[in-house]
Amino acid sequence: MRVAFLGPPGSNSDDAAVAYFGTALDPLPCDSFAACFAAVAEGAADRALVPIENALAGSIHQNYDLLLRHVLHIIGEHNFYVRHNLLAPPGVPVSAIRRVVSHPQALEQCDRYLTALGVEREPVAATTLAARQVRDSGAREVAAIAGTRAAVLYGLAVLAAGIEDSAENFTRFLVLARAPETPPAGVPAKTSLVFTLENVPGSLFAALGVFARRGLNLSKIESRPWRERRWEYLFYLDFTAGLDAPAARDALQELESMAPLLRVLGSYRQAPG
Repeated sequence: MRVAFLGPPGSNSDDAAVAYFGTALDPLPCDSFAACFAAVAEGAADRALVPIENALAGSIHQNYDLLLRHVLHIIGEHNFYVRHNLLAPPGVPVSAIRRVVSHPQALEQCDRYLTALGVEREPVAATTLAARQVRDSGAREVAAIAGTRAAVLYGLAVLAAGIEDSAENFTRFLVLARAPETPPAGVPAKTSLVFTLENVPGSLFAALGVFARRGLNLSKIESRPWRERRWEYLFYLDFTAGLDAPAARDALQELESMAPLLRVLGSYRQAPG
């Protein structure tokens, strides 16, 4: 299974891909989200694993836009626990650290720990880049914040594990493929779709009502500008049922009657947690 993901080996997306697919996957690191989508669309990869939202930072809007641009199907999801670690060359004690390098988001998410440590912070483009920089510099007063796979790849020691401020730092990843896959019957399922509405009073209320009347739970709704039409919007919606559920089929049939554009992005097994 050739899997496209963002970033070099040792990135959070690499860790998430291994957690979902196992170590036997054939990795295809990409330098952008657009390249991940294109790799699957053009047949260079069998799957792509892309983040869609973080529990602390919110939605990744670029990937919502790419879901509309490409005719790919969501066939799975994975909730990945982002654990930040302080990494340095072997033998370096925490007391020697004067400067910490990492991605700006990682530095922000470890604010309390870094404040208590009293160190200078230096932002770089990626956590894996930070780990490589620490390895290459050989400086004993500089540490990186990155994952444990980055520590292994770059020969660094974990000085402190789990230094993030919040234990709720999860990123939700989507698994993309060229063909849809139906989730097994009887397992918790989720369906994702995108639609537009006429710009008239009550249109969104009516659209959401097709799910409420059938007892379908909406787990996510996101609006994005529709770039083809000024001041009009696309609505991305997840509900917790598969397309095999009669209520889901009925809801989509009714929604289709009021939505100028409606596309099911995927129906897939719901990730635990």
